[in-house]
Amino acid sequence: MTIRTRLTSLFVGLLALTVLAGCAVGPAGQDSGKPTIRIAYQSFPSGDLVAKHNRWLEDALPDWNVQWTKFDSGADINTAFVAGELDFGAIGSSPVARGLSAPLNIPYQVAFVLDVAGDNEALVARNATGVTDVAGLRGKRIATAFASTSHYSLLAALERAGLAPADVQLVDLQPQAALAAWERGDVDAVYTWLPTLDELRKTGRTLVTSRELATAGKPTLDLGVVSTPFAQQHPEVVDAWRKVEARALETVRTDPRAAAQAVAAEIGATPEEAAAQLKQGVFLSPQQLTSAEWLGTDGAPGNLAQNLQSAAQFLAGQKQIPAAPDLATFQKATYTKGLPNVLAAG
Repeated sequence: MTIRTRLTSLFVGLLALTVLAGCAVGPAGQDSGKPTIRIAYQSFPSGDLVAKHNRWLEDALPDWNVQWTKFDSGADINTAFVAGELDFGAIGSSPVARGLSAPLNIPYQVAFVLDVAGDNEALVARNATGVTDVAGLRGKRIATAFASTSHYSLLAALERAGLAPADVQLVDLQPQAALAAWERGDVDAVYTWLPTLDELRKTGRTLVTSRELATAGKPTLDLGVVSTPFAQQHPEVVDAWRKVEARALETVRTDPRAAAQAVAAEIGATPEEAAAQLKQGVFLSPQQLTSAEWLGTDGAPGNLAQNLQSAAQFLAGQKQIPAAPDLATFQKATYTKGLPNVLAAG
């Protein structure tokens, strides 16, 4: 091993320790005689939280430990995947596009669409600023979590309003840190997601939502990804995970009260608050998930690949990544094995 290789390995290890040190891991007391599935989750309202709270994956895979680790952003999840610390993750489409591009080139695949961003991600300006539209943010301090779907949407919103990133002061802050900065008056606007978004709306004005940007051709999604090596070695686990996620989406659609109670317990909100937040996202049915518009079917990846390539092209144009990969890269990174039958059997 060369000195450079050793240093690279050390750097990746330190990154993993840094990221995981700030994450919540649970539950404890797992069976050391069982293999462990390592799952990254985020606290945005979703079917993923419904599945986690109800322990459906644990029930479906009794011969495995299931370790859920909370992350604050997709950028941190990408870092953990690079370090080989994760098998599954809930992550936004923009960080996935970045992860599949150089220099990261993360070996993971998109196996599920958790939700399509609607009004659950938005750009909000503090009432005290007097700003009423995106163009009015020129020269203002705007916080967002860099390398997240919100960051992508913020750049798209600025471009749509005729502003360049250099026309504003961008600040890299995770949702809770952005809320604290907002309350101190240190930032003028924030682009972020629920549940933090609802706190900002109490003293702020919504300038644009991700639903509006999707209509304008810049959709963002929350995706479920799986490590490619893990999927190759344990396709039956991926099948179980997809069925559980599909069950959770069905619960969101057909039993919103039960879904809200599960999400509320996970994010520390009331069931009423969780229900209102869930209504702001767009959740797909199994039929929609496996349509040509989204994941597609076994051997025929859907338009999700084009969506990810479009996001990568935008990121490259914004100098966020060196270049966008070709479409084949994103098609290969769409895990369609067994679709649609796997979900229909769930």
